[in-house]
Amino acid sequence: MDIKGTKQAIREKVWKLLEERNVVTFPRPVYGRIPNFVGAERACELAASLPEFTRARVVKINPDSPQRRCRELTLVNGKLLIMPTPRIREGFLMLDPRRIPRQYYGEASTIRGAFRWGVPIKPWDMPNIDLVIVGSVAVNPGNGRRLGKSHGYAEIEWGIASAMDKVNENTPVITTVHELQLVSDEIPKEPFDLPVDIIVTPSRVIRVKRVDPKPRGIYWEFVTDEMLRKILLLNELKARLNGEK
Repeated sequence: MDIKGTKQAIREKVWKLLEERNVVTFPRPVYGRIPNFVGAERACELAASLPEFTRARVVKINPDSPQRRCRELTLVNGKLLIMPTPRIREGFLMLDPRRIPRQYYGEASTIRGAFRWGVPIKPWDMPNIDLVIVGSVAVNPGNGRRLGKSHGYAEIEWGIASAMDKVNENTPVITTVHELQLVSDEIPKEPFDLPVDIIVTPSRVIRVKRVDPKPRGIYWEFVTDEMLRKILLLNELKARLNGEK
């Protein structure tokens, strides 16, 4: 089996297990998604108790449902939130808790609310990011390798941010998952894959002995014409890196 096939087989196994054990919530079925697992809010609360979160001034978090509480706690704790729009179609949003009434933090942590309360921001105008929180389908606690839902958005987002020097090898990456998303499978690595430093489940924190470096920039050889059509920001970034106006 090739790398893509091996990765997909691991995803399918985890999705099936989560459905069979009935530990996922809306939206279902979970296949093809970052699983919204039972205990997701508790995992976010545990993540927010970590020193990496406490120290962070700017936190980037994916827009998926299981990380909604992470986004809310970022605002509650007075931190700037950077949120990619779904599929990065409309780039990134920045949410400043000082400009959002406190009673609307919960709303602002949703996708619809983020568009209401956030402001679009170009990657080159973003502040430096102190912490990244990502969703996963599966993650290996032995080495920090993770799998998303297969579209590579977390990797593209990281690539864009790292190309602009907003994140680097020392920027901590946390994923919040259900215990059943922890796998012992050898997840094959591709050059652009983003490993994690810390795994948080609803009941524990795992500090990973990461074996892979974090990728740097966009690996343009893997960017397809379809990706360029759907993620217009990639075209802007490419032109900027090439010195075009």
